[in-house]
Amino acid sequence: MQTTQAEAQAAASAGTLSLLVRQIRFEATGINSYELVDPDGGELPPFEAGAHLDLHLPGGVVRQYSLCNAPCERHRYLIAVLRDEQGRGGSKALHDVLHVQDMVTVSAPRNHFKLNQSARALLLAGGIGVTPIKSMAHALDAAGIPFELHYCARDKAYAAFADTLAGPWQHGSSVFHFDQGQPGRGLDIAALLRQQGDGTHLYYCGPAGFMQACAAASSHWQEGTVHSEHFKAPAAPVSAVPAGSFTVRIASTGRDIVVGPDTSIAAALNAAGVVVPTSCEAGLCATCQIGYLDGEVDHHDYILDDRQHQRFLTACVSRAKSAVLVLDL
Repeated sequence: MQTTQAEAQAAASAGTLSLLVRQIRFEATGINSYELVDPDGGELPPFEAGAHLDLHLPGGVVRQYSLCNAPCERHRYLIAVLRDEQGRGGSKALHDVLHVQDMVTVSAPRNHFKLNQSARALLLAGGIGVTPIKSMAHALDAAGIPFELHYCARDKAYAAFADTLAGPWQHGSSVFHFDQGQPGRGLDIAALLRQQGDGTHLYYCGPAGFMQACAAASSHWQEGTVHSEHFKAPAAPVSAVPAGSFTVRIASTGRDIVVGPDTSIAAALNAAGVVVPTSCEAGLCATCQIGYLDGEVDHHDYILDDRQHQRFLTACVSRAKSAVLVLDL
């Protein structure tokens, strides 16, 4: 994955960074961490806990990975990647082709999973979902904010960064929950979240079943105190994507573009020459977020909140409930 000088210049002009893979470490079964640094030893753009990078792989593949090191570290970015044999191929490609001393193109850090560093925090991680949670623990500890971290995994062999997360922490504590592959033997999420501590904020990230359990158990928590991030889009029920076509109208020109039943808004726009950048194509990163002025949207993203849904849609997964959507383009 060597980057040529021309590619590095192109990356810089596109607002991306060309970084050196300084170190690759085995962290747990199927999980490697990748330390990325400036090739000249310079400082990297700052990031906040919960942020992620877009990492560009061969063949034009772009994947998002959470930063898991302490935000105070300006000399490196650290990501951890689980090799997913059932995924879309990005994690396998990264495990197979990325080596120490390679150059890799990444975006500047972006954050849709922001940490409130003024409130006591309860951090819940399932499997590889520990990556943004680990960064949050570092940030909270540095800020002197009390936190409690619960890490759920099959057993210690599957728990990335276990030794680091075990502490000691100055202002927090961590508990590991190993279920040996039997969910009933792990953390009782419902019991843990039954009562909300005064002023406590909840942050959770993990696989689909874990996310569903956390969402259900915290549904009664005070509005604005529950925060989550999906690292993989949950499987949508068959009825989630309406059948049939609809029309999107470009507000600035009045042009109408038909979006077919098996085509995304982003794909239809790009095919018609209206360029909309995409990345995850699963409603997880907001790269393709665009505004709309009229019409009823059927939102399927996992990144925008209810207030944002009133003005914006994610063109990779959103559909229309109305016959026409007027886009702010």
